[in-house]
Amino acid sequence: AAMLYNSALCVGCKECQVACKDRLNSLSPDVDISGYDVDPDNLSAYTWTLVKLHKDEVDDSQSAFVKVQCMHCVDPVCASVCPVGALEKTEAGPVVYDAEKCFGCRYCMAACPYQARRFNWHEPEVPANEVNLKQHYLGNRKRTKGVTEKCTFCIQRSREGLNPACAEACPTGARVFGNLLDPKSEIRYILANKKIYRLKEDLGTEPKFWYFSD
Repeated sequence: AAMLYNSALCVGCKECQVACKDRLNSLSPDVDISGYDVDPDNLSAYTWTLVKLHKDEVDDSQSAFVKVQCMHCVDPVCASVCPVGALEKTEAGPVVYDAEKCFGCRYCMAACPYQARRFNWHEPEVPANEVNLKQHYLGNRKRTKGVTEKCTFCIQRSREGLNPACAEACPTGARVFGNLLDPKSEIRYILANKKIYRLKEDLGTEPKFWYFSD
């Protein structure tokens, strides 16, 4: 499993982030894990170069709607530093996370080269009538204050052949999710025919989150 993101189609509506929170049951109000907007004031030169490759009109005084999130690396640094084995790379691709094991040391946050881990500083505020009862222990099970958070490619959905909530909610089709082993999938077509990028490929983490342009 992998995801592709087309920043040229992203309009910054943040429907992906709203959908992520609606489906996860677990996030405190100040946490976003489906992607945060790149801003030139809080950005590495490497990533800003990537932004410019996608949007020729962007200059150094502007922000742009480019999402950065968990890359679901083949060699995830976060998993290698976790002292309790709360993170695991699955055979299908996603890096999953067991919140029951996490005790909030935040080593994973320090190690992630993409700054894609978040921390629940506050108790999640999910009204009882809005709790998603269809849960998965490695996906959207309700969690508490004091643990880290990450995207799981909505494992509770993707294992049933559905798109992650963010991809389903995107009104412009900026997110494409699919099976890399399916030669007829849209994701394989894009990888073969579009100009694609991955962040910090020189690190050898082999992200399963690509950026592409039309």
